[in-house]
Amino acid sequence: MGDHAHGSGPALLTVVGLLVGLVGLVDYLLLVAVTRRRGWPRRRTAAWLVGSVVATGSVVGPLPAAADSSYPHHMVVHLLLGMVAPLLLVRAAPVTLVLRALPVPAARQLSRVLATPLVRVATEPVVAAVLTVGGMWLLYSTPLYPAMHHHPVLHLVVHAHLFVAGCLFTIAIVGVDPMPHRRSYTHRAVVLVASLAAHDILAKYLYAHPPLGVGAEPAELGSMIMYYGGDAVDVIIMVLLGASWYRAARPRPGRRDTVLARVS
Repeated sequence: MGDHAHGSGPALLTVVGLLVGLVGLVDYLLLVAVTRRRGWPRRRTAAWLVGSVVATGSVVGPLPAAADSSYPHHMVVHLLLGMVAPLLLVRAAPVTLVLRALPVPAARQLSRVLATPLVRVATEPVVAAVLTVGGMWLLYSTPLYPAMHHHPVLHLVVHAHLFVAGCLFTIAIVGVDPMPHRRSYTHRAVVLVASLAAHDILAKYLYAHPPLGVGAEPAELGSMIMYYGGDAVDVIIMVLLGASWYRAARPRPGRRDTVLARVS
């Protein structure tokens, strides 16, 4: 479709990403202001601020523009938008913040939504892992990767999926918001290890079998970014999961200790 189609994908992504990032940032800060009398951890606010900057910087500015024609830059976007930003945003506990800010009837209604079968399925670790890693296998091992550079809406959908799937996976494994049907630590650990292995296998596969339209040298560099960068984020997730598991398993002689151990 020519150069115009090739450049319109990032343009659409920039507009949508900037709008969503700005709305999310402003809304979070407003909710923090509403709940300031009851207190809100500064580390949660800091995580949301940094996560918002990382997510927005992945789709707005020079990085996404370079990623449209550079496979290594695309992998940096993949790492930031699909792994780093979701980890920061999820650890900011946005749902807990909303529940604190809402009136009691509205908070109860939201709690009922969180307990629905749809949320149960979406936050099942296996489902979230398939959406994340399976989506990447589909993107890079089929004509979908070159196609997205020529279709602006597809370009937007691919990046939206990357971000949403990354958030769902992070919520399922190390989310700190209330979840009525959270799976056991053993279940989450097994899924995390399996997804890490599948991610690493994909990176090694792409090192030897580049996506359509990608040369050998940029494929090697991009695959190394995917492999080592992804492992670095996964190690952080492992540490967070292990720390939470330890707090949940250690002896708690009193009720007060039990309550405190549940706070991430």
